[in-house]
Amino acid sequence: MRRISGGWTPRKLARAIRILSTEVRRWEEPALSKERKKTRDPFRILISCVISLRTKDEVTEGASRRLYRLARTPKAMLRLPARRIARAIYPAGFYRVKSRQILHICRALLNEHRGLVPANEEALLKLDGVGRKTANLVLGLAFNQPAICVDTHVHRLSNRLGLVRTKTPEETEYALREILPRRLWIPVNGWLVTYGKRICQPVSPWCSRCALRPLCPRRGVVQSR
Repeated sequence: MRRISGGWTPRKLARAIRILSTEVRRWEEPALSKERKKTRDPFRILISCVISLRTKDEVTEGASRRLYRLARTPKAMLRLPARRIARAIYPAGFYRVKSRQILHICRALLNEHRGLVPANEEALLKLDGVGRKTANLVLGLAFNQPAICVDTHVHRLSNRLGLVRTKTPEETEYALREILPRRLWIPVNGWLVTYGKRICQPVSPWCSRCALRPLCPRRGVVQSR
């Protein structure tokens, strides 16, 4: 772990992590964290990750539950027509596109990986609809491999806190790898996603309710509540 910029010290960062990990216990976990507790099946975690993209947690949970009633393996999933998968995961965002991606993923798993989800980033990124965010989430949640999943919430909060100065989620991922201890790489996504939805929202964040306010420079915040 290198020296942290922006006035952050290892002690200050440790304090922020303690506050963050405690605060998020007040709220419901992200859908994918709950899915991990239900099953350690990499296939179900992967498919739920695909469903979750641009989709609210409550919709992801319901869509995943309906789909897994129909099929829980790549082979079984391929017996379903795309339109039936689409109906099962509706109203997930881009549900028709995702239904086709799910079938493409299942076909690739069977043809190239003996029906198993690969446990490495390069192979995951070759699957249809899988980007860095999804690949890292699968590596962390399904295989317990240290990986930092950076979505819009993680990217926003990391910059507002002054932990990083980055323009893209990918830049944020690499910057956080240098800052955070490896033991935090997996849980930090769930913490920041939850906090980003409840407190540090994109527009007019709830700074008056934020337990991290004494530590936060509020970079980029124009208006807050």
